[in-house]
Amino acid sequence: MNLPARRYRIVEFDEIPEVTCPCGTSRRAFADVTELPGTIHRTDVTEDAKPHYHRRMTETYFVLQCGPDAQMELDGDLIPVRQGTCVLIPPGVVHRAVGRMTILNIVFPKFDPTDEVLVDDHR
Repeated sequence: MNLPARRYRIVEFDEIPEVTCPCGTSRRAFADVTELPGTIHRTDVTEDAKPHYHRRMTETYFVLQCGPDAQMELDGDLIPVRQGTCVLIPPGVVHRAVGRMTILNIVFPKFDPTDEVLVDDHR
């Protein structure tokens, strides 16, 4: 008996291997789904996130949890964030998370590590 192919996908982030990134560690979902134009990451941000920008990618950070002093640095502006904050980061915006937090990062087009440009830390 041939069952129809499922058109949906389910992932468990805890089962996806961690990779290091300028923000800490990330688990990247759906990179292998060709019909999806982006990727979704659960990222655990460390307190020493590195300032960086992307040439082509747009990121959307949704804060799942964070400490009371958590902030985003966006083109030099420090913006307080809390659980439930959503931040749109277009290409070219130098950014980093300040303080520990866990975010859901929605990336379009698909994440490409060669599109990530580290910049001097001006803290």
